[in-house]
Amino acid sequence: MAVTAAQVKELRERTGAGMMECKKALVATDGDLDGAIEQLRKSGLAKADKKASRVAAEGVIASARDGAIVAVVEVNCETDFVAKDRGFLAFAQTVADQLVAADVADVPALLDRPLDDGATIEHTRQELVTKVGENVQVRRFERRKSPSGVIGTYLHGGRIGVITELEGGDEALARDLAMHVAAMRPDFVSADDVPVERVEKEREILVAQARDSGKPDVIIEKMVEGRLRKFLEEITLLGQQFVKDSDITVAKLLEQAGAKVRFFTRLEVGEGIEKKVDNFAQEVMAQAGT
Repeated sequence: MAVTAAQVKELRERTGAGMMECKKALVATDGDLDGAIEQLRKSGLAKADKKASRVAAEGVIASARDGAIVAVVEVNCETDFVAKDRGFLAFAQTVADQLVAADVADVPALLDRPLDDGATIEHTRQELVTKVGENVQVRRFERRKSPSGVIGTYLHGGRIGVITELEGGDEALARDLAMHVAAMRPDFVSADDVPVERVEKEREILVAQARDSGKPDVIIEKMVEGRLRKFLEEITLLGQQFVKDSDITVAKLLEQAGAKVRFFTRLEVGEGIEKKVDNFAQEVMAQAGT
C-alpha cells in the first residue's frame, strides 16, 4: 500500500526517528503504525529519540578543508566523557567532511546527506545515540568558499573553531587572525559593523554610570565618549590589540600586510546552551523523602 505523508509525520512525532527511516518502516509493515513503531524500536532508532530532549551542551568542533572550501561544525553530546569517544569524534569529522563535499543550506539538509554506506547522516547519528547512550546533535556549522580570497582556520582543543577570510595577505596571517579570534572573541569586524541599537544602549549605561560621579555635564560627555571608544575597540576585531603582539592593533597589523578582513566566524562548544545544574545532595534528599 502507498504510505502517506500524514502517516510518516505521525510516526516521526511518536518515535522521533528520521523521515526516511519512518517511511521505510511503514512500507515494510504495510502502513501499520504500531508495527512500524515496533520495528523502529527493534532497530534502536526509536530509543534514540527518547534522549533527544536531554540537554547536549558538551561536544566537539570539527573542521575540514578542500582547497578554497573550509567548514567548521559543532556536534553536541551530554557529557565530556562521550565527547572524547572515538566513535563520536569520527562521526563529527565525517559531518565536517560532508560539509566540504556539498553546499547545503541548513542542518536538516546536511542530515539528509547519504554517506558511502548508503545511510544518511541522520540515520548514522541515531545509531550513535543508541551506542553511546546520550543525546547527540549536529547543532550548527559554517561553510566558506573563497576561490579569490585567503582563508585561515584554527581549532583550539576541539572546543573552539574559527574561520577567517582575508583580501590580501597570506594563509599564515589568516591563521594568526583565526588564533586571535579564538582567544579574544570579537563580535564584529569593525566599529561600522556594530548595530546602532547596541551602541546607543551602551551609551545609556555609560551616561548613567558617569552621572554618579557628580561631575559637570561637559566632563561627563567626554568621559562617555572615551569609554564608548574603548568599548568599541574591545568588541571589534580591528580595534583589539593583536594577541601575539600587544604593541599593535589588528587594524595596524593588516595595514602593514596590505590586507583586509572579509569575514570571520567563531564557534564554541555549548555556547548559548543553558546547562542543567543538578544538586546531587538535594536530589538524594528528595529521593529519601527528607
